Amino acid sequence: MNRIDLEGRKAVVTGGARGIGLATAERMLQSGAEVCLWDMDPAALDAAAKRLAGKGSVHSAVVDVASVASVTAAAQQAIGQMGRVDILVNNAGITGPNTTVWEYPPEEWRKVLEVDLTGPFLCARALVPMMIEKNYGRIVNVASVAGKEGNPNASAYSAAKAGLVALTKSLGKELAKTGIRVNCLTPAAVETDIFKQMTEAHIQFMLSKIPIGRFGKIEEVAGMICWLASEEMSFSTGAVFDISGGRATY
Repeated sequence: MNRIDLEGRKAVVTGGARGIGLATAERMLQSGAEVCLWDMDPAALDAAAKRLAGKGSVHSAVVDVASVASVTAAAQQAIGQMGRVDILVNNAGITGPNTTVWEYPPEEWRKVLEVDLTGPFLCARALVPMMIEKNYGRIVNVASVAGKEGNPNASAYSAAKAGLVALTKSLGKELAKTGIRVNCLTPAAVETDIFKQMTEAHIQFMLSKIPIGRFGKIEEVAGMICWLASEEMSFSTGAVFDISGGRATY
């Protein structure tokens, strides 16, 4: 495995206690970064911090990314612990129920959009001013191929991820004249704990759409995130990077 140069960088990874977030944090530590994990699950955070403790400097905070107060407090804490934040990885997400639009519970719809779309907005809102002050930053938003294509029986998730793609483009353009780059990636299904929120029929539907014939691996997604978070990512912003096993058509 190659070592992406993140030496001395300070990173916040949301949804960092498991799955893609945890794999990303581990790869960043191996690449020389200091990392702060944000997650809603205290027990999972504690286990993740212990797992990563010997691999570099790790901090953690229980954060509800859909709460302005929670995100603001966590941002101030992370800056206090690490001195600054160079990298923000917006990875925290939920899928919501698998059902049709007309049967979708409105409260579940709102919850998915709050976590998957409002969450990245709030995290960026909290940390971008400091990045502007330093004239450097990398923001990586974990969207989904569902945001490009719209998965049936996953309307809230698809809509939120499509919104995250648009948010990436807007913020990238707003910051284009600075040293901050904002990009997103659109994975096809990756087998993580988020599968526990889905029906077996929906999981098999997603697999059937991937020409390579398998689900993505968290390490594969983490590798792309770390490259997008590196200083080498200097001439792309507001861009969408595919990692869908051949599923995406654009």
